Amino acid sequence: MEIREAARRFVRTWERGWASHDVELILSLYAEDCRHRSMPFRPVHRGRQELADYIRWSFEDERVESVRFGDPLVDGDTAVAEFVVLSSEDGGPVTLAGCVIVRFDPAGFAVESRDYWHVAQGHVSLG
Repeated sequence: MEIREAARRFVRTWERGWASHDVELILSLYAEDCRHRSMPFRPVHRGRQELADYIRWSFEDERVESVRFGDPLVDGDTAVAEFVVLSSEDGGPVTLAGCVIVRFDPAGFAVESRDYWHVAQGHVSLG
């Protein structure tokens, strides 16, 4: 699969999957032996099962209002995309903004991904 196509599929699928908390849909993007790190100092999630466990945990208390990913920037087998999620948790409205860096295999599956993100209380305009 062409990497630009894989990257566009990745962000579109993450938008839909995150908005509906569809863990299986999101996992369909990843190679079985993928590696994922959410934030620089957190442990690496190795394989789909560890990634699934992390995603389910992160969705537990979140009530999503909107999810938007920007167009991915692609270089070689790697893509980068920004994202913004408006949600609410027990403490009220939250804005989560960040970026994902993804490396794809030739079949278009994510073999490595890293997220960098920040959370702000309230719904913050990033315009």
